[in-house]
Amino acid sequence: MGEYSKAVELYEKALELGQKSLPSNHPDLAATYNNIGKAYSSMGEFLKAFSFYERAVEIGQISLSQNHPVLQYYQEQLTEIRQKI
Repeated sequence: MGEYSKAVELYEKALELGQKSLPSNHPDLAATYNNIGKAYSSMGEFLKAFSFYERAVEIGQISLSQNHPVLQYYQEQLTEIRQKI
């Protein structure tokens, strides 16, 4: 579990930097939100994971086409975590 906690810490630093330097709907931010969600999911913290996956989908819907495979992946992650809550 320690490695996932470290991953969350590093991804949150990356997110903070990205939020300062990128537009709020940049796809890289969506990827970072998704990665944080994956780490929380791996730690069994499904409610936290849900909020990060949800934000990844929100940004993806703005910055990617509706049939983009990355957006579809984010939506699948969100659906899977909903089933675990």
